[in-house]
Amino acid sequence: MNNHRRSLLIALAATPLALPAQAVGPANVDAHGVAIHGHDPVAYFADGKPVMGKSEHSAKVGPATYWFANAANLQLFKADPATYEPQFGGYCAYGVAQGVKPDIDPNAFRIVDGKLYLNLSPAVQKRWQADIPGFIDRANQNWPRLKGQ
Repeated sequence: MNNHRRSLLIALAATPLALPAQAVGPANVDAHGVAIHGHDPVAYFADGKPVMGKSEHSAKVGPATYWFANAANLQLFKADPATYEPQFGGYCAYGVAQGVKPDIDPNAFRIVDGKLYLNLSPAVQKRWQADIPGFIDRANQNWPRLKGQ
């Protein structure tokens, strides 16, 4: 087992977040199909922080339902969902780089080159930030295979 995968498994064991009910397939959603633990994907860009969405402002893309804090964010998303959707189906970017699909902490995020990346925890995010371009490249290579699992 390589050091990166070992680090991820240690972080997973030490993180109190549970995997979502449907942690399989192309989108990281809960038992109701809600992505990002109900947080508004547009708010990461517009407000620079995670903001809880509301079910009355929602949009569905594939298997994922996104909630938005307000109607304006919902309209921005509907105009261009690909701009706001998290990378790797909303799974932990570091985990995908390691060949697994862990859940995320909505507070552990980073926007890189106009794309939203989420991580399992602040500790995992710190490891991911040590080589963001390298981990993104590896995750991009792994994602086509992991997407259907």
